[in-house]
Amino acid sequence: MTSFLDPLIAFVSAHAWLAYLTLFLAALLEAVPVVGSLVPGSTIILALSALVPGGELKLWPVLAAAACGAMLGDGTAFMIGYRSQREILSAWPLSNYPRVVAQSEAFFNRWGVLAVFFARFVPPIRAFVPITAGALDMPPARFYAVNIPAILLWAPAHVLPGVLAVTALHDYAGLPHHQHVGKHLWMFAVAGGAVILALAIWTIRRRHGGGLIEPARPTK
Repeated sequence: MTSFLDPLIAFVSAHAWLAYLTLFLAALLEAVPVVGSLVPGSTIILALSALVPGGELKLWPVLAAAACGAMLGDGTAFMIGYRSQREILSAWPLSNYPRVVAQSEAFFNRWGVLAVFFARFVPPIRAFVPITAGALDMPPARFYAVNIPAILLWAPAHVLPGVLAVTALHDYAGLPHHQHVGKHLWMFAVAGGAVILALAIWTIRRRHGGGLIEPARPTK
């Protein structure tokens, strides 16, 4: 893994704009219904945040890329739902995921406007609540008044842990910056944590009769 990460870090140093674009797309795709349940956007953002302390990436552009991607993704999903109304919830591809649509609708009905805020921090519901809020005719001004502050908290919550962890490893644990040891440890931890979490969720879902985003079985 170290032999893979070192060239990656060097590549990012030489092509930082591609990393910012990756962060933007990761946050954007994570907000797309169905797709957002499969794209590990949060993992990508957490991992790349390790490149901020060493200067390969800059903090404010990283935060801006993640926030702008999330705003565009959530905003687009909301407007699609708002213009299509409830018809979109029974249209393809959402028609293949009735369980998640039902959970998203129940989540929204229970929490109301706060559902938009909470959903930003709860995958995979995060990818379904904006379009559901639009389909249930939530006023756009109310949606954006809650969604934008949520994203402005969500972006630092995904970026700053990596920045602080890597900085602490170098400044307080004595790990040398030039050997990228802190970056390696953080990226390994994020990747390993994501795999363990995915396996735990898969196991729990299997024991309870299927996955949360399992497509509906065709009726005969």
